[in-house]
Amino acid sequence: MTTLPTYMNAMLLVGHGGVDKLEWRSDAPTPVPGPGEVVIAVDACGLNNTDINTRTAWYAAAVTDGTTNHSASDAGIDSLRADATWTGQPLTFPLIQGADVVGTAAALGEGVDRGLLNRRVMIDPWVLDSDDPNDLSRARYLGSEIDGGFAQYTKVPAKNVVPVSSTLSDAELATFACSYTTAETMLGRADVQRDEVVVVTGASGGVGTAAIQLAKARDATVIAIAGAAKGHQLLALGADSVIDRRVDDLSSAVVDAAPDGRIDVIADVVGSSMFSSLVPLLAAGGRYTSCGAISGPLVEFDLRHLIYRDLRFIGTAVCPPGTMRRVVDMIEAGAIRPVLHATYPLEELAVAQEAFEIKQHVGNIVVTVDTTSQDQGINLASPVDDSHT
Repeated sequence: MTTLPTYMNAMLLVGHGGVDKLEWRSDAPTPVPGPGEVVIAVDACGLNNTDINTRTAWYAAAVTDGTTNHSASDAGIDSLRADATWTGQPLTFPLIQGADVVGTAAALGEGVDRGLLNRRVMIDPWVLDSDDPNDLSRARYLGSEIDGGFAQYTKVPAKNVVPVSSTLSDAELATFACSYTTAETMLGRADVQRDEVVVVTGASGGVGTAAIQLAKARDATVIAIAGAAKGHQLLALGADSVIDRRVDDLSSAVVDAAPDGRIDVIADVVGSSMFSSLVPLLAAGGRYTSCGAISGPLVEFDLRHLIYRDLRFIGTAVCPPGTMRRVVDMIEAGAIRPVLHATYPLEELAVAQEAFEIKQHVGNIVVTVDTTSQDQGINLASPVDDSHT
């Protein structure tokens, strides 16, 4: 018999706007697993840009500046705005955000492998259609279209649960899911090869620090662009050179840092003027891959660079099946390492998000969750005889 509390602590997002839209509740209903589902007792959950962009409605077409330079009210956006999310569909509030979940499989629904109960697990945040995982119109993201991990418990399909064996702490493991699957997908779609030169923008953030490590794992040369004060940390992660993002002539600095001046791939999370400065540097057949635009989504571009250099532009949002498993395999092999900047208790999520938004951190920020502070109330008939555990 598996017993879960009737209610749980959770941080609810009640609408688009500032951190005042985050509400702490101690009476949120604990999820119950249906067939093929698993309830996870959350130990830690990382922050990511989707949390911020969803809360502030940055995805709406009315927003034209960076992810931290506006508010939903400034753009006249309310909860009914259809394009205020990454899917273009309005959210249903209240919502529990949080995609980067690490915890323990606490309860199993019908049909779930019995050996999963009580295992330490990480969660693949992309919930894809079972019949057609390539149908992006049916893709859902944990903490966006479905409740996520900023709570004591969350519920996900069993196929999204990945057991992990690691000496890393829960908080350290919570730095991987979003950032590393995104970076792995970006570099994979760009087909990064040995000895190619990869420029990583926003290199001190979660995706940036992941992209440095994953590009080096492919034996590429990495040029990282970030604030000068963070350079030594990025070199320690494997970057071959680091360029201050505020340098007077960014284009010349990047060319000077590249062997023979050749740039093969740009992995960009910044957008805005960074795009306009870097894309013309790509060699013939070069690839530009992007997963975000934290400095702004609107750019100016001469299409002749795309046409006459046979460039490829590659967007990355949804990560394909198997990506999270590859990331966990690399964690277990010690091939990649966490970059944990700070931890906060779940009840201080608003403070953590404010720290995340000012972009002074290197790597990821994580909230930790206490699962011991609620009454025991829901008895679930478990599909496994766990009386010996």
